[in-house]
Amino acid sequence: MAADISLRELQQLIRDMYHEKDVARGVDGTFMWLMEEVGELAAALREGTHAEKSAEFADVLAWLTTIAHVAGVDLTAAVREKYGAGCPGCGHLICACDDAEKP
Repeated sequence: MAADISLRELQQLIRDMYHEKDVARGVDGTFMWLMEEVGELAAALREGTHAEKSAEFADVLAWLTTIAHVAGVDLTAAVREKYGAGCPGCGHLICACDDAEKP
Protein backbone atom coordinates (compact mmCIF):
# COMPACT_ATOMS: atom_id res chain seq x y z
CA MET A 1 0.00 0.00 0.00
CA ALA A 2 1.28 3.46 -0.89
CA ALA A 3 2.13 5.98 1.80
CA ASP A 4 -0.25 8.81 2.62
CA ILE A 5 0.06 11.85 0.39
CA SER A 6 -0.04 15.39 1.71
CA LEU A 7 -2.01 18.17 0.09
CA ARG A 8 1.26 19.80 -1.02
CA GLU A 9 2.42 16.51 -2.57
CA LEU A 10 -0.91 16.08 -4.35
CA GLN A 11 -0.72 19.57 -5.78
CA GLN A 12 2.82 18.89 -7.05
CA LEU A 13 1.82 15.48 -8.45
CA ILE A 14 -1.09 16.97 -10.39
CA ARG A 15 1.15 19.80 -11.59
CA ASP A 16 3.79 17.33 -12.78
CA MET A 17 1.22 15.23 -14.65
CA TYR A 18 -0.92 17.91 -16.26
CA HIS A 19 0.84 21.31 -16.15
CA GLU A 20 0.96 22.00 -19.90
CA LYS A 21 -2.65 20.94 -20.52
CA ASP A 22 -3.90 22.81 -17.46
CA VAL A 23 -2.18 26.08 -18.31
CA ALA A 24 -3.40 25.87 -21.92
CA ARG A 25 -6.98 25.24 -20.72
CA GLY A 26 -6.84 28.15 -18.28
CA VAL A 27 -8.94 28.88 -15.22
CA ASP A 28 -12.29 29.05 -17.04
CA GLY A 29 -11.85 25.75 -18.89
CA THR A 30 -10.52 24.04 -15.79
CA PHE A 31 -13.43 25.36 -13.73
CA MET A 32 -15.89 23.80 -16.19
CA TRP A 33 -14.18 20.41 -15.79
CA LEU A 34 -14.35 20.80 -12.01
CA MET A 35 -18.09 21.49 -12.21
CA GLU A 36 -18.60 18.42 -14.40
CA GLU A 37 -16.81 16.29 -11.81
CA VAL A 38 -18.91 17.78 -8.99
CA GLY A 39 -22.01 16.72 -10.95
CA GLU A 40 -20.61 13.20 -11.33
CA LEU A 41 -19.93 13.12 -7.58
CA ALA A 42 -23.51 14.18 -6.87
CA ALA A 43 -24.81 11.32 -9.03
CA ALA A 44 -22.47 8.81 -7.37
CA LEU A 45 -23.56 9.96 -3.91
CA ARG A 46 -27.18 9.36 -4.84
CA GLU A 47 -26.86 5.94 -6.41
CA GLY A 48 -23.25 4.89 -6.87
CA THR A 49 -21.24 2.13 -5.32
CA HIS A 50 -18.60 2.86 -2.70
CA ALA A 51 -15.91 2.49 -5.39
CA GLU A 52 -17.71 4.96 -7.67
CA LYS A 53 -18.11 7.47 -4.83
CA SER A 54 -14.41 7.13 -3.94
CA ALA A 55 -13.35 7.64 -7.55
CA GLU A 56 -15.52 10.75 -7.92
CA PHE A 57 -14.20 12.26 -4.68
CA ALA A 58 -10.68 11.71 -6.03
CA ASP A 59 -11.62 13.35 -9.34
CA VAL A 60 -13.12 16.41 -7.63
CA LEU A 61 -10.05 16.78 -5.43
CA ALA A 62 -7.74 16.44 -8.45
CA TRP A 63 -9.64 19.07 -10.45
CA LEU A 64 -9.79 21.41 -7.44
CA THR A 65 -6.04 20.96 -7.10
CA THR A 66 -5.64 21.66 -10.82
CA ILE A 67 -7.60 24.89 -10.74
CA ALA A 68 -5.68 26.05 -7.68
CA HIS A 69 -2.43 25.46 -9.56
CA VAL A 70 -3.63 27.32 -12.65
CA ALA A 71 -4.83 30.21 -10.46
CA GLY A 72 -1.51 30.31 -8.58
CA VAL A 73 -2.92 29.24 -5.21
CA ASP A 74 -0.92 27.08 -2.79
CA LEU A 75 -3.67 24.92 -1.28
CA THR A 76 -1.65 23.96 1.78
CA ALA A 77 -1.05 27.62 2.66
CA ALA A 78 -4.66 28.55 1.89
CA VAL A 79 -6.09 25.81 4.12
CA ARG A 80 -3.64 26.58 6.92
CA GLU A 81 -4.46 30.30 6.77
CA LYS A 82 -8.24 29.81 6.70
CA TYR A 83 -8.69 26.79 9.01
CA GLY A 84 -5.41 26.38 10.88
CA ALA A 85 -6.61 28.22 13.99
CA GLY A 86 -10.10 26.69 14.00
CA CYS A 87 -13.47 27.56 12.54
CA PRO A 88 -13.22 30.81 10.56
CA GLY A 89 -16.70 31.78 11.81
CA CYS A 90 -16.39 31.36 15.58
CA GLY A 91 -12.67 30.71 16.03
CA HIS A 92 -13.15 27.49 18.00
CA LEU A 93 -11.46 24.20 17.13
CA ILE A 94 -14.89 22.54 17.36
CA CYS A 95 -17.33 24.82 15.55
CA ALA A 96 -19.81 26.57 17.81
CA CYS A 97 -21.49 28.63 15.08
CA ASP A 98 -25.29 28.76 15.03
CA ASP A 99 -26.65 26.01 12.75
CA ALA A 100 -28.48 28.67 10.69
CA GLU A 101 -25.14 30.29 9.82
CA LYS A 102 -22.57 29.07 7.34
CA PRO A 103 -19.48 28.36 9.45
